[in-house]
Amino acid sequence: MTPVIFDRHLFARRRERALAERRPGADFLLALAADDLADRLAAVERRFSRALVLGDPTGVLATRIAAGRVDEVVRADLLVPGIDGGGVVVIDDEALPFADGAFDLVVSSLALQFANDLPGALIEARRVLRPDGLFLGVLAGGDTLTELRQAFLAAESRRSGGVSPRVAPMGEVRDLGGLLQRAGFALPVADQDRLTLRYANALALMDDLKAMGATSALVDRHRGLTGPALISEVAAIYQDLFGDPDGRVRASLTLVSLSGWAPHESQQKPLKPGSARMRLADALKVAPPESD
Repeated sequence: MTPVIFDRHLFARRRERALAERRPGADFLLALAADDLADRLAAVERRFSRALVLGDPTGVLATRIAAGRVDEVVRADLLVPGIDGGGVVVIDDEALPFADGAFDLVVSSLALQFANDLPGALIEARRVLRPDGLFLGVLAGGDTLTELRQAFLAAESRRSGGVSPRVAPMGEVRDLGGLLQRAGFALPVADQDRLTLRYANALALMDDLKAMGATSALVDRHRGLTGPALISEVAAIYQDLFGDPDGRVRASLTLVSLSGWAPHESQQKPLKPGSARMRLADALKVAPPESD
């Protein structure tokens, strides 16, 4: 049975509230992911007839995709009633309500890191792709928010002698690439970009996360209110451990980019073992070692 890590309904409500408030600049990560995905799609020299865009609450990614070589774009997002714009299918990305092979392009933006069943979500993306269809995704992974996690651990250990989960677990790029293969994608590729964000202090970082609707939705999170004394201690530890000489603090962000194709007979395939017609030594023009 798949473990339930995230309260996805809570996450959806928090993000809906954040979208309603629309604090200027709070959607910079969505814009960054949209730029990355649009650039990767532009490098693919083919036209797509029907694309599914997942996890695009502001609509910026769908706009970028529609402006490219895509005839029709369908927006779908997680359990968000009243999401801005029309024509959006409200879905659970772990159980997509679309027929097999309904799309020749599926794009996911900063959504997969909140999936309880990430392998299942990738399998669903693979299922709705027709043969030789393309999947592109960007999600947070690696050491994202490691500084905030460390500061909370240290502060809670000092105050209560125990800790509760505050920052979501993040997948590593190698493991995520393996999940693409497990989901049945051909020619899977996973790479990452590591960024360092800077804030006036840890409180500004936490405020930004709230404005994004990205505060903790872990099922095992601490259920009571986080008191001001703990937050102050977290901010002090964060400043001490991760402050720069100018007084600002660092926050790590790793964006993992995934791509894979629904298998098709026209795609390049690896050679079978033993099928080579030339020895490696001959190809490199290296003399074989002399026997005793």
